[in-house]
Amino acid sequence: MYMEKGVYPYFREIDSHQDTEVMMDGKKVLMFGSNSYMGLTYDQRIIDAAIAATRKYGTGCAGSRLLNGTLDIHVQLEKELAEFIGKDEALCFSTGFTVNEGVIPQLVGRGDYIICDDRDHASIVDGRRLTFATQLKYKHNDMEALEKELQKCEPDAIKLIVVDSVFSMEGDLANLPEIIRLKKKYNATVYVDEAHGVGVFGRNGRGVCDHFGLTDEVDIIMGTFSKSLASIGGFVAADKDIINWLRHNARSYIFQASSTPAATAAAIEALHILQTEPERQENLWKITNYALKRFRECGFEIGDTESPIIPLYVRDTDKTFLVTKMAFDEGVFINPVIPPACAPQDTLVRFALMATHTKEQIDYAIEKLLKCFKELEIIK
Repeated sequence: MYMEKGVYPYFREIDSHQDTEVMMDGKKVLMFGSNSYMGLTYDQRIIDAAIAATRKYGTGCAGSRLLNGTLDIHVQLEKELAEFIGKDEALCFSTGFTVNEGVIPQLVGRGDYIICDDRDHASIVDGRRLTFATQLKYKHNDMEALEKELQKCEPDAIKLIVVDSVFSMEGDLANLPEIIRLKKKYNATVYVDEAHGVGVFGRNGRGVCDHFGLTDEVDIIMGTFSKSLASIGGFVAADKDIINWLRHNARSYIFQASSTPAATAAAIEALHILQTEPERQENLWKITNYALKRFRECGFEIGDTESPIIPLYVRDTDKTFLVTKMAFDEGVFINPVIPPACAPQDTLVRFALMATHTKEQIDYAIEKLLKCFKELEIIK
């Protein structure tokens, strides 16, 4: 139906590098649909690191980490990540999705409980489905609802709370201080997905756990390379015993080909840049705060976002697709969010910022989006 109407918004082709401006259909378009929060995907230092690794190691590893696919740079990246995040050890996977898919089933079993926020990422949902544990959900960021689920659990059973640090569609943060309080009260374990937190929050981008000063209290932290770290892959960081268990039991680690030399070297270089160029994170927050203020002043409904992810609520699937197409025609790339990524009454377009965006680009995008929203009577 949406294809016939000419408003199908998926698989749009980009024929340039990922930056604040991209080339699509032969024209320049402002990119506000990217997860490259640090704006590093076209950084020459990272490109050079990827090329050098390819020249040294080749294009692939031709095997899993367990067997013939472990390179010295895989081990280097894991050591640097563990130190950066603040845990004993880290383990790198070929994608962020397969971290959650592989790790979560190895942490709980029959007779245990896994408790998730009802807006957790799809990778958490899929990881949860692969467990034999009793699966419980609580209403998004509702700590009373979380406590009620914890009260249902057998006191001596393993109780694993799994939550995103930054919710990828709505841009709000998990209430980690309260989650940790409940963890202690009910003797639970906490697993935090920092996919959208690393690079953005905390000291030099260490994430939301660091932002709240709770890294030591969070048992397991995962993250991805495909956002702030300008590559592809993912990691999990925890104490030595947990990592050693996962190293020998997580199926998406043991049976998956290891990350390419180029992707690994790119993540290492991006991690170094995060730590040595704090001005990137500072600039991201300057433009984020500017954009949040402008959107609110213009009458957009943006919910409870506290991050560079800014949801612009539409609350109508047809209009969500229409406004995405209209914005693109005005030179602004945004992403539509419809069920199952959200409830039917919560459809939105997702406006995401990079450290390299300018105020002028933001002003232009808001002007065009306001025009589209008013034309469709989303904003009266």
